[in-house]
Amino acid sequence: MKNNILVQTKNLTKKYKNDVVLDSVNITIERGRIYALIGQNGAGKTSLIRILTGLSFKSAGEVELFSKSEIKDLEKQRQRIGSLIEGPTLYNSMTAYQNLEAERICRGVPNKENIDKVLKLVGLEDVKKKKVKNFSLGMKQRLGIAMALLSNPELLILDEPTNGLDPIGMVEIRELIKKLNEENGITIIISSHILSELYQVATNYIIINKGKVLEDLTLEELDEKCKKHISIKVDDVSKGATVIEERLNTTNFKIMNDGTIKLYDNLDDIKKVSFELSKAGLIITQISVEGDSLEEYFVQLIGGSQND
Repeated sequence: MKNNILVQTKNLTKKYKNDVVLDSVNITIERGRIYALIGQNGAGKTSLIRILTGLSFKSAGEVELFSKSEIKDLEKQRQRIGSLIEGPTLYNSMTAYQNLEAERICRGVPNKENIDKVLKLVGLEDVKKKKVKNFSLGMKQRLGIAMALLSNPELLILDEPTNGLDPIGMVEIRELIKKLNEENGITIIISSHILSELYQVATNYIIINKGKVLEDLTLEELDEKCKKHISIKVDDVSKGATVIEERLNTTNFKIMNDGTIKLYDNLDDIKKVSFELSKAGLIITQISVEGDSLEEYFVQLIGGSQND
């Protein structure tokens, strides 16, 4: 449904002189999900986020926020978005509460009680009177997320929220992101260059490289692509399926649109699979074990190329 779409871009393009940093980007962000915007440093993630949040202007294409696309409407709709881009701006000599109060006044957020609410949400209510200079990096990131939540946003955009954090800090931020989505119904976009880092929280993945969207897929689709399997192509697909069921005693396979059979059993005995198919008179044109780790899939997808 249209009202479930919070963000939509159509052929969104951004150029700096002759440098194209976003190249005809088409994405759709639906309510209630967590989107991982994945790409190497310089891939175009932050440029996309800056355009969505109004910190930068597009060169061409369209941006729709909450089904509105006119410039005057976009500014109003951005009030429904909270964001943390390139780290929070904090006053080290002030407390967590004072930082949030300054942010609230600066942004014109009317409800002062929202400060205690967001401090509790991010787990900083017990240290609200502590000066920020005594905060760990993870606590500072959580305070930055609290700032982004002050206006009760429907969409939260986080740019590299775990960058520089130790493993414990990374886990804390991941758990916070899941909590905000599952318990508070906030739709979230998180950018990162580390696919495995977001695999534990995201429901959708948008993989971007050199300004182009290479993949836009769900967690289930990503799992399917990365899952280890024997990829089989034979001259008679239906007969091949019958042989697998009857002679290998398994139904743990899928027939893809192109006729490839993905077999998820017998991974350690490809010779037996090949033997049974051949014995049944089938001509095998391809049989190999496939499936990557998330990192391998990402590297393979971008061709191992480096961004400028």
